[in-house]
Amino acid sequence: MRLSSLILLSSLATLSAQALTMPNIFSSNAVLQQQSDARLWGTATPGATVEVTTSWDGKTRQAVAEPSGRWDITVATPEASFTPYNIKVAEIGSNDTIALDNVLIGEVWLCSGQSNMEMPLRGFWTQPIEGAAQTIAYSGCYPGIRVAMIPKTVAYTPQDDVEGTWMESTPANAASFTALGYHFAQSLTRLLNVPVGIICNAYGGSKVEGWVPNEVAETYPDFNLAAEQADASKPDYERIAVMYNAMLHPIMGYTIKGMLWNQGESQVGKHDVHAERLAQMVDIWRQDWGQGELPFYFVEIPGWNYGNPEGTDAALLRESQHKAAEIIPNSAVVSAIDLIYPYELEDIHASRKQEIGERLAFTAASLTYGIPGIPYQSPTFRSMEVNGNQAQLFFDNADGGLTPNDVLLGFEAAGADRVFHPAQVTETWDCNIMLSCPDVDEIQSVRYCFKNFAIGSVYNMMGMPLVPFRTDDWDK
Repeated sequence: MRLSSLILLSSLATLSAQALTMPNIFSSNAVLQQQSDARLWGTATPGATVEVTTSWDGKTRQAVAEPSGRWDITVATPEASFTPYNIKVAEIGSNDTIALDNVLIGEVWLCSGQSNMEMPLRGFWTQPIEGAAQTIAYSGCYPGIRVAMIPKTVAYTPQDDVEGTWMESTPANAASFTALGYHFAQSLTRLLNVPVGIICNAYGGSKVEGWVPNEVAETYPDFNLAAEQADASKPDYERIAVMYNAMLHPIMGYTIKGMLWNQGESQVGKHDVHAERLAQMVDIWRQDWGQGELPFYFVEIPGWNYGNPEGTDAALLRESQHKAAEIIPNSAVVSAIDLIYPYELEDIHASRKQEIGERLAFTAASLTYGIPGIPYQSPTFRSMEVNGNQAQLFFDNADGGLTPNDVLLGFEAAGADRVFHPAQVTETWDCNIMLSCPDVDEIQSVRYCFKNFAIGSVYNMMGMPLVPFRTDDWDK
């Protein structure tokens, strides 16, 4: 969709004299966050009284529409259940009513980012999702899952509505669902036995800078908002602030439990500023939602060519993602270094979305829902001791050993010349690995899967992949 072809969505002010309305995100088949003061809003005649009646408690709440026509009401939701409810919205003194039917109460998560979050279960052209046929065929077995897919839209001014309504989990609908978000929902509903609602708000190719407001985007020295607006040839996905205005702003404040993020491929080469900008984006979103430090869980970028399979730009970006998890409160990043196939070197849309969704769900189950015993932590590098061309590595989250009884691949070592050579693991026990590198006299650095395209092969005893790492700070 070209920006020049967009007639920007009407603002609430222009709707103030129109009939009773609600944004598209409030539709039948919706999921509302359980045990919350769930926000509802819309427009009505200025000064008119709007009342909302909820069937789970029979209560009616009222609000008076502002001069702009805007009205806001919160409704107290009960515990999650698979019982369908309805909500009736009416403007007193008129015949205008809105009925939301088949509404479930459960857990609601926002899923955002770029194409690997957007990617539907049916896949992209010539790019499939592994197990798609089975996932779609059995989607009707999960009637508590509901998905709202926000279409790709751009605008340089904040919008108040966007297309995208809630859909039930059925084979007829599921092919269009976000594959990653759906697998997260499927895993979470199995873990919690409650309905799960997913709002997918993703734009392929988009940058972090596209998901922040104009006044923030204008502060980035490597972007020029005014020049960009005047450039009709610039692809929409490369524009800054436009996703925030057109896709996020209209649903901002819909009561949720947390946020999932799968993005970063478009940031490769910007690892020096990525962690700080992602942290800034998360802080802005949390302020906009007004629900405190909402959980924010995100995904390592996949292995891909990135112009040179042996290069390190993508590895540096992955490293910056883990740095971001350290500075963003109530956040975590899941590793996906192992979830690609050798033939996906030229395919940035890796097919294995089920495992990523599961890892995100395990993270939420442990950190957000407090379920004890859920394995979610990947092993991470702690320290190194060197003895000539041998090195002993120590890891966290690796109790019991790392991939016993297998050949551990992906390690490299370098000496003072900073030239890396393959390293061989000679022994593993508990949280330690001993490796050697005959091509290096005195090891100065060890790296693991620190390349644009590398497939992880090392796991802890729970099957969680070793996070790519380097022991040096030699930026390339």
